[in-house]
Amino acid sequence: MGGRLDTERYLKSWQTEFWQGVFRAELDYLFQRLWGSEDILSVGCGPPIIESALKERGFRIIGLDVSREALGSVPDRIRAVVARAEDMPFRGSSFDAVIYIASLQFIEDYRKAIENTARVLRPEGKLIAMLLNPESVFFRDRIRNVRSYVRKIRHKDINEIERMIAEKFQVETEYFLGVRGRNIFESRDAEDAALYIIRGIRKDAETVSLKRPSGVS
Repeated sequence: MGGRLDTERYLKSWQTEFWQGVFRAELDYLFQRLWGSEDILSVGCGPPIIESALKERGFRIIGLDVSREALGSVPDRIRAVVARAEDMPFRGSSFDAVIYIASLQFIEDYRKAIENTARVLRPEGKLIAMLLNPESVFFRDRIRNVRSYVRKIRHKDINEIERMIAEKFQVETEYFLGVRGRNIFESRDAEDAALYIIRGIRKDAETVSLKRPSGVS
């Protein structure tokens, strides 16, 4: 029952102007950084709002979530897999990129999930982990709300998560998406940015730039 209600609340909230602005910003960020990738795995995707938009832009998307209720709204054009991120039932070297859209911190054993991420990625495959930034005004406001999904977070230490990812990946990080109240703006400031993003490429791949190619905006 709780899973169904959470899904319904999520789908209802995303229709608001505020959350549509958040999702547009996240979508644009992912679209730019996934340039050159084709097969994408979204871990902990829940109702696949951003994933559906990426599919429309030409990516092949698989959504993985532990909640069958959350995947109930997945359109036919997106393959949905009900499984834990710690188990990740895919062969090695199956994907060009794996993304976590504000989901990694909610996974019980995120270390195992990261190990699996490295396993299922192809050489030079990309990891993009969008983490909630506990230093931000957005996070502090949400954590005080008893109905907020943020209260279910399991892992707040983003530095520890980054260290774990760095064992498997070459990493770059940045703060992203300024949020104060209902206002959304560009910011790389730790207090304003709702997200801390870790981007990685498998360490066993040849050294390549994590930055966007010239000419890709």
